[in-house]
Amino acid sequence: MSIFLIRHGETALNATRVLQPPDTPLSALGLRQAAALAQRLATLGLAAIVSSDLPRAWQTAAAIATASGLPITSITPSPLLHERNFGDLRGLPYDTLGFDPLAMAAAPPGGESTAAFTRRVAQAFAVVVAMRAKLPGPLAVVTHGLVIRALLQTQLAVPQATALPLAIANTSLTIVAALPPHTVSLLDCTAHLDAAQRHNPAGLSGG
Repeated sequence: MSIFLIRHGETALNATRVLQPPDTPLSALGLRQAAALAQRLATLGLAAIVSSDLPRAWQTAAAIATASGLPITSITPSPLLHERNFGDLRGLPYDTLGFDPLAMAAAPPGGESTAAFTRRVAQAFAVVVAMRAKLPGPLAVVTHGLVIRALLQTQLAVPQATALPLAIANTSLTIVAALPPHTVSLLDCTAHLDAAQRHNPAGLSGG
């Protein structure tokens, strides 16, 4: 019994290290990454997909649904799976801010604090676990880098010898057990991407 945690494909703003407005779509590379991941998942018997309804996640989820023979209309949208809201900082280049907004505890103007974001991620995971319990096969959860990182830090059992990645890669696959303690069996895997599709480590993972 598994839950598949998936980060969306790359966007142009990921690549240029800009904190993203909600309506940011996948780039051409991000669409290719999503297609490659979709082919990987096509033979794994997905029972359902739940996704952040922000375009970059939704486009990734739609590619997965199509390859797996699931109607796009069957994807369950969940605002609880949105990326952390950076409010007025969205649209600004990360490297010009003079501080690390991804690590700030306080809420930026119009945005979410770390505490509020962590509470929302916990709510999201409770919904995901309840959904998975009603399904006959794996549930794909398409979301964002900081959401997956927060899940790894607060909700999942990561094997003791496993170091958390510094950044969650675009279209990476993390597999966790559906039952407590929700042990991670595969972490941030991008084996489906070829050299031309691979995650850019200089890109922004989150925001």
